[in-house]
Amino acid sequence: MKAKKNILACALILAFGTSVAQPPDKPAKERIESMKIGFLTQRLDLTPEEARLFWPVYNKFSDELEAVRKTHRNSVEQVKKGLDDLSDKEVEKVVDGEIAFRQSELDILKKYHPQFKQILPVKKVAKLYRSEEDFKLKLLNMLKERKQRRDDKMDDGGDH
Repeated sequence: MKAKKNILACALILAFGTSVAQPPDKPAKERIESMKIGFLTQRLDLTPEEARLFWPVYNKFSDELEAVRKTHRNSVEQVKKGLDDLSDKEVEKVVDGEIAFRQSELDILKKYHPQFKQILPVKKVAKLYRSEEDFKLKLLNMLKERKQRRDDKMDDGGDH
């Protein structure tokens, strides 16, 4: 059993490592998803049985969150001209929409939380939520570093 776990861990590390170095033609969303899968698998230390049960449920959870977030992004795009240019009624609609969006995210989490607890020990469920936040921070840091390298390159006079 331990050998299976070690093989799985090695495979995931390889998958995670290669996802970082994917060719640029692979869409960024896919690269990020691959990185997230490796990150969560490593952090949660899933057994093969836990992984078999967890990933289908987690994928449904992620799909529902993504659908809500996509709708929210579309409505936010319409507001980009700035709040000062909107009427009070329009601003009220924007604020109410933001509250509704956050409630939708919470409703999805509340829907899947019991399912996660049926599949994983409660400590791993807690690690899941913490790891999702850690992954977001990791992505933000990667983006900041990339932007900084780009800015540094521009300060040096461009490509050499």
